[in-house]
Amino acid sequence: MRSTIDIDERVLAEAMKVANVRTKKELIDLSLKELVRKKRRERLLAKFGKFPLDISASQLQKMRSHE
Repeated sequence: MRSTIDIDERVLAEAMKVANVRTKKELIDLSLKELVRKKRRERLLAKFGKFPLDISASQLQKMRSHE
């Protein structure tokens, strides 16, 4: 689908750099997927509420590195 939108060029350039992507399409696809993932996680947490998490920062970092 083609769309025309105005995007701040500085923000676009920085986002492409930090996301390590080469094209605007890659950046937009990645950004939309991350947004959907984040919102799904937020809804899931809101639905089930908060729960105690007995895990250390180093254990959490190990889990994140395996994603």
